[in-house]
Amino acid sequence: MTKASDLLVQCLEAEGVEYVFGVPGEENLDFLDSLERSTKIQLILTRHEQGAGFMAATYGRHTGKAGVCLATLGPGATNFVTAAAYAFLGGMPMLMITGQKPIKKSKQGRFQILDVVDMMQPITKYTHQLASADNIPARVREAFRLAQEEKPGATHLELPEDIAHDPTDAVPFQPSYARRPLADAKAILAAVRAIEGARSPILVIGAGANRTMTSKMLLEIIEKTGIPFLTTQLGKGVIDERHPKFLGCAALSAGDFVHAAIRRADVIVNIGHDVIEKPPFFMSQNGAQVIHMSFRSAEVDPVYFPQVEVIGDIANAVWQLKEAIRVQPHWDFAAMLAARAAEVAHRDSAVNDMRFPLYPQYLVSEIRKAMPDDGIIALDNGVYKIWFARNYTAYRPNTVLLDNALATMGAGLPSAMASNMVYPDRKVMAVCGDGGFMMNSQEMETAVRLGLNLTVLILNDGSYGMIRWKQANMGFKEWGLEYGNPDFVAYAKAYGAHGLRVTSAEMLPGLLAQCLATPGVHLIDCPVDYSDNDRILNKEIKEMSAGL
Repeated sequence: MTKASDLLVQCLEAEGVEYVFGVPGEENLDFLDSLERSTKIQLILTRHEQGAGFMAATYGRHTGKAGVCLATLGPGATNFVTAAAYAFLGGMPMLMITGQKPIKKSKQGRFQILDVVDMMQPITKYTHQLASADNIPARVREAFRLAQEEKPGATHLELPEDIAHDPTDAVPFQPSYARRPLADAKAILAAVRAIEGARSPILVIGAGANRTMTSKMLLEIIEKTGIPFLTTQLGKGVIDERHPKFLGCAALSAGDFVHAAIRRADVIVNIGHDVIEKPPFFMSQNGAQVIHMSFRSAEVDPVYFPQVEVIGDIANAVWQLKEAIRVQPHWDFAAMLAARAAEVAHRDSAVNDMRFPLYPQYLVSEIRKAMPDDGIIALDNGVYKIWFARNYTAYRPNTVLLDNALATMGAGLPSAMASNMVYPDRKVMAVCGDGGFMMNSQEMETAVRLGLNLTVLILNDGSYGMIRWKQANMGFKEWGLEYGNPDFVAYAKAYGAHGLRVTSAEMLPGLLAQCLATPGVHLIDCPVDYSDNDRILNKEIKEMSAGL
């Protein structure tokens, strides 16, 4: 006979789990005891359950395998909620395991008890209480299957304290072999006819296209046809953005140079679109025809109602499209490429602004120069995310980790940590606003304890900058959004990390090079000047792009 918690660990091993991130509690002690005896799984003890969830989700984002995180009941489980929503909306495979008081016999009334399974229902693909040791293999296999199936997301299992030490004869299930269904040939034909008949077709690459084989197939069709492409924020890096047919990233919903290019299109091929992202364009009844290519059919709303849908494995669908399509002499991309040239000229006009505190455009440019081709930047959420989405040229998939689904603060540092664990030989940088950093800054201790090699760049403006930007744009008085910060250099050193501070624009390149070349955890306190955000993003760009 096998103890239930031992069986659960065996099931995790069968699924290929490498790490369990989390904060155990009293109700997890059987599981913790079982995990201690595993030779295949490492416990990553974090300082907060939210950080553990972000790490697990990012592990899933990089690998396609569900990252696993652990918390106890009650407050431990509720601390998972934001990370669960982050994975659920962002399409990152993750399994949460939480504890619970005994369910067969109550000893403590309702102390710490809430319905965690019900709480997780709207933010997971699957949630279940393990009420029988014998059912553990089936429930674990189902949780992993659903977490990893398109669209990936969060799942949850609750292991009550008394079930955890029950005996069972059950054994783990082995993962099944599965292939995604292929797109229908007639749908491919309809898409081919629409694109070949278009004057100026365009490709829009979204979150669902961020898969290895899809990236390869997309490059092949772009090389064959010469059709220009743009990306959403979650599509950055799917194709090397140095490509001459790259038109930019739709960091804003409208009024940018990239939208001037979209306006010139009469057929938009929307690949891997997910409505959870801010729309890269708005459809209208008399506007461009839209072809929706994705794993799932389109969710129709007032600004998205595609006329052609190609549903199935995206990589195969793009391959079929590439094989069938013929380059047309009447295609005209000149206006689209001119819009991109105007964006590059506007961007480059500001990258040498050496003011202090640092100008966002200069900052983004220097970080791009400092990072190698395969280097990973993990962004928190803030107004600087728009500057990185627009101005940071991504060379490879999943090298710009930003969240444009839940768009939560606090994920930057944990995401960078998980990235360094998955890719220990690659340079990793967390780019955080001061507000977002302080939401999970305690994980600096975890990073130091794990011996990670990581640079943490804090963009310090002493306020919630994104909200201040919107406040100014709406004509409200600046109020209620400024705060004080600790001495970040001393703060880093208190955790055993290296702390540095930028005091001039000229210092930045040297500090970045030093931190990236030196092992250990480095924190750079970088004052930033957001005073031009409203003028540039809300006024100047819109006026310039409107005339294209």
